[in-house]
Amino acid sequence: MLRKYGARATFNLTPGRHGDEREEAYWTPKGYSGWSCRGFIGGRLSKHELLETYSGFRVASHCMKHEHAGKIPDEQFIRAALDGRHYLEDLFQQECSGFAWPYGAYTKPLAEALLAAGFEYGRTIENSGGSVSRYEHPMLLCPNCHYQNCAFYDLYEKAKQDGDNFFYFWGHTYEMQDSEGMWKQLEDKIQFICDDPDAVWCDVIDIVRNDESAVTSANI
Repeated sequence: MLRKYGARATFNLTPGRHGDEREEAYWTPKGYSGWSCRGFIGGRLSKHELLETYSGFRVASHCMKHEHAGKIPDEQFIRAALDGRHYLEDLFQQECSGFAWPYGAYTKPLAEALLAAGFEYGRTIENSGGSVSRYEHPMLLCPNCHYQNCAFYDLYEKAKQDGDNFFYFWGHTYEMQDSEGMWKQLEDKIQFICDDPDAVWCDVIDIVRNDESAVTSANI
């Protein structure tokens, strides 16, 4: 879908969770097999499919296995974040200095440590409530909204009216499962942005690199 519209996005990957074979998600009498109380646990590509699937897009570290900040020693978390980065850089042969906090959990000391370790930004799951580009810390970026936010279009227009250079939305593709209607809603939003003559797709990292020409970014 993104390639169809020429849209850009950053995919936050946990390479340590991908095995030699694809893991399929499926429906059970109790619901969708891919869900747990802490998030999605199934339906993953094989590690051999990662390069083909995400080729042409930016990728960012999401730790090796979705490690939880504050639940493990800081040194272990930093190593997981860096191991994920280095794995993706080797696989995609591209710079990978972005980061997304697993579970949305973070600490200020870890934010400082990851910045010192060479990461340029980190994405939280907290809505900015205002300008995305006027952040307090590059490792604690707050997007405008989740892509399923019922006020998505209003927030998009508000970002333009406020004169912000960026509209930054995020989400997980698995949240739509196999619902054609939900996929269509996402496609409608992407097409809406593409039809806006004022919009230019950019990468998340442009927020911290102060690219004045960029206004729209997706993070998945």
